[in-house]
Amino acid sequence: QVNLVESGGGSVQAGGSLTLSCLASGDIYRNYRMGWFRQAPGKEREGVAGYDRDGNTGYANSVRGRFTISGDNVRNTLTLRMNSLQPEDTAMYYCALGRDYGSGWSLRDSTYNYWGQGTQVTVSS
Repeated sequence: QVNLVESGGGSVQAGGSLTLSCLASGDIYRNYRMGWFRQAPGKEREGVAGYDRDGNTGYANSVRGRFTISGDNVRNTLTLRMNSLQPEDTAMYYCALGRDYGSGWSLRDSTYNYWGQGTQVTVSS
């Protein structure tokens, strides 16, 4: 069993920044991928950024250039630095962890087994 705890959400004005953090604990896979997802009211969950233990990263087109994902394989933490936030970034943000069979980072939620409870990000115009 793996436990994921997110922190760092909040409310900011458009153009502002926030940093989300996720701490993973428990029986973590030797080879894993982690990612950030978000879900706005009335919308489907979408992958925002992905990370694998080799340090490779990937981003959704909507956040590329504004968000930066990073991980610490020793502390089992995942960070999402979000700059130039816009109202459309408003959502509940979730940290996820899954076994990596060799394909690396992923933005598909079906490739993740464990999910955090989420942290709310609200961006006002």
